[in-house]
Amino acid sequence: MSYENVIEAGMSNNDSADEDDKDNFDEKPGSAINGDCPLYNGEKIICTASDITYFCPYSGRIKGILYITNYKLFFQGNEENGMFTVSCPLGNISKLEKVGSSAKQKTESVYGLEMYCKDMRNLKFALKYENTPRRKLVDAIQNNAFPISNGRSFFAFEYQDEFRLNGWEVYDANREMTRLGLPTDCWRLTELNRDYRLCDTYPAVLAVPATIGDDEVQNCATFRSKSRFPVLSWLHPSNNASITRCSQPNVGVGVGGGGRRNKDDEKYIQAILEANLQCHKLFIMDARPKINAVANKAKGGGYEDNNDYPNTELVFLDIANIHVMRDSLRKLKDMVYPEVDDAHYLSNLEATRWLEHLKAVIAGAVRIADTVDRCRTSCIVHCSDGWDRTPQLTSLAMLLLDPYYRTVQGFEILIEKEWCSFGHKFSQRYGLGDKNHSDDQRSPIFVQFIDAVWQITKQFPCAFEFNEHFLITILTHLNSCLFGTFLYNSETERVKEDICNKTHSLWSFVNSQIEEYLNPLYAKLLHQHVLLPVASVRHLKLWKAYYMRWNPRMQPQESMEHISKVLSARVKQLRTMCENLQSELDARATVQVSPANETRNSETWSGTISVTSC
Repeated sequence: MSYENVIEAGMSNNDSADEDDKDNFDEKPGSAINGDCPLYNGEKIICTASDITYFCPYSGRIKGILYITNYKLFFQGNEENGMFTVSCPLGNISKLEKVGSSAKQKTESVYGLEMYCKDMRNLKFALKYENTPRRKLVDAIQNNAFPISNGRSFFAFEYQDEFRLNGWEVYDANREMTRLGLPTDCWRLTELNRDYRLCDTYPAVLAVPATIGDDEVQNCATFRSKSRFPVLSWLHPSNNASITRCSQPNVGVGVGGGGRRNKDDEKYIQAILEANLQCHKLFIMDARPKINAVANKAKGGGYEDNNDYPNTELVFLDIANIHVMRDSLRKLKDMVYPEVDDAHYLSNLEATRWLEHLKAVIAGAVRIADTVDRCRTSCIVHCSDGWDRTPQLTSLAMLLLDPYYRTVQGFEILIEKEWCSFGHKFSQRYGLGDKNHSDDQRSPIFVQFIDAVWQITKQFPCAFEFNEHFLITILTHLNSCLFGTFLYNSETERVKEDICNKTHSLWSFVNSQIEEYLNPLYAKLLHQHVLLPVASVRHLKLWKAYYMRWNPRMQPQESMEHISKVLSARVKQLRTMCENLQSELDARATVQVSPANETRNSETWSGTISVTSC
């Protein structure tokens, strides 16, 4: 069963008490009017309200019934409105506001609710003041949309559907390390963080330089922001160049204007350089604009000084911070919802700077990939704390370098490894279960990463096993709280909450119906090389299928999902034909020659061989 998706909302405080229950309101759990509300296993109806009007920005006012379950908001239009429905996972609501605030204000034109969502849309409903108690609706939405703020658990812990495959088995840290060829003479695996005490935002299994002992690792961790010391993300299979990730050094401002030093950290960086015998230089890719990195020195952070870290080159990649990205996406939403100003489309898009920010991220990843592959030089990647811009860069660079990550399973592993296990703060960045919609720590970092992946697939349409629907599904469930994959902020929090045993993985859902997410144009054998996309705004596009998917006027006449299914069926048919032809050729080539015909002219046999070769 698939639903539409919406996204997050926090509650307004400007409302007085509403009236008690009325005849058109049903609060009994599990009840449903006409049984029109589809339910997952574990999902139950909390309350319903009839005679509700939905203000559709494209179709006008639509009357119907509103259902609130422990997972979603579901609106069903009346019979005269056909099959019109609106479905919104409550976890996707960012802000909930009441329109019309008291019994004394009966002259107001609208009395109802408005929800601001994380998926680029708003939902507005009008209630009849005389017979619908808004307070009950608000309580039902708030309690289930913001479980963390209300001392409750996510719906993912109640979701009881069964899947053919267990997505939690997709990623195993030791198995992935083995795939990368670890351990080696230069890199070793350590369980120094097995109890998450050394760094509570790092995974339990880590790869570090073989020449660095555990005591030196611990000393290095004290010199890095949030104890996020350099660890291996990826190792080139032939030239031994590596991608390592970390946070900024705690250099600060010392006596005389210079920064603090840490001999163990300097030794650690030198060990990373020496692990690659083919190059005597190491690049430190700082994701930040230089002015931001300099400003961080005043806060105790900073960046590596080439004088303290010899044979290194520091490069600033000029990627803006989380606050700039949040503001950029807000402007993009204002541009695309509810209507697009066709006359000023290009200028409005440019004003959001969204494509410009995407360009900076992709350009940084391309530079890292090219440095590691063509220049055979190792790279250390960091931003401030190493959990936002850093995974954007490392995961995109690894996607460009390693064709395995371009498969469905490989991409799932990439997300689990570089984002989930290394502590991207999903709950904080997307406000999962939190009603504080004005939290300035929210930012669309992961959305931007998936957008960048989509941009690359447009430049290399045959290089990826997965399709656009796969990427949209990931973003759909980023905030839905239906699966445990993106809940909480780190591996240690997920282990504490036992999500692998108490919730389903998104990959269980995806891999159990994987045909839906396959790219019919995928040519595996032709794309085993490194991809270097053009990082130019001229080559980037607004992802309309995601950002404008709620606007029926922006939908293509034939959906990409349908086109993909048609192409997949045709490809399957052609492959069957090829297999049949190959079988026929093989049969001709292996015809047994009888003893009476052994002296047959060799030209006949040679002809058979030539057919097989063709």
